[in-house]
Amino acid sequence: MFGYIQGGNLFPEPLSTEEEQTYLEQMAKGNEEARNILIERNLRLVAHVAKKYATSKVEQDDLISIGTIGLIKGINSFNVEKGARLSTYVSRCIDNEILMHLRSTKKLGAEVYLNEPIRKG
Repeated sequence: MFGYIQGGNLFPEPLSTEEEQTYLEQMAKGNEEARNILIERNLRLVAHVAKKYATSKVEQDDLISIGTIGLIKGINSFNVEKGARLSTYVSRCIDNEILMHLRSTKKLGAEVYLNEPIRKG
């Protein structure tokens, strides 16, 4: 997936405001294909948000995968009636998912396991 970030042209183009509105309306009526299109066409946003965490110890591909989970959760929970733009809402969801992952792996880094050899000074 790293090629997606560097190439920039491999992600599908974002939806226009009108297209986004149409797909959101269709998704609200239960159209699964509309939901999938919203996810696919917002993958570029995932890559953009994931770039902020490039200095972390997590591989960029992993950040994009984790961010995609946040994107899916955001699209599934998005409510048009609240007045927020989809991109604003899902970018926070992507951010939150990546931050949750970074926090959980940070805790694991301090753990010591019984099967690990003890260093001799």
